[in-house]
Amino acid sequence: MTVRAVLVDVLALAPERVAAFHAATPLFGALPELDSMAVAGVLTELEDRLGIVIEDDEVDGEMLETFGALVTFVAGKALV
Repeated sequence: MTVRAVLVDVLALAPERVAAFHAATPLFGALPELDSMAVAGVLTELEDRLGIVIEDDEVDGEMLETFGALVTFVAGKALV
């Protein structure tokens, strides 16, 4: 899954750690690696790999609150 691969690559997280993420796994505020600077890298990499555009006004705490929220957001963008 692309979201998992991006988290591994951009945040330098262990693949087995990210493989254990489930929909309710907290992200922003819970992962020290995912600070405000890292958010930009994650979103840019998602845009590049998936060919999507994430507008600044779409970025909020809710979309980054949990792994499931991020996956749902990205899936919605990929369908547009």
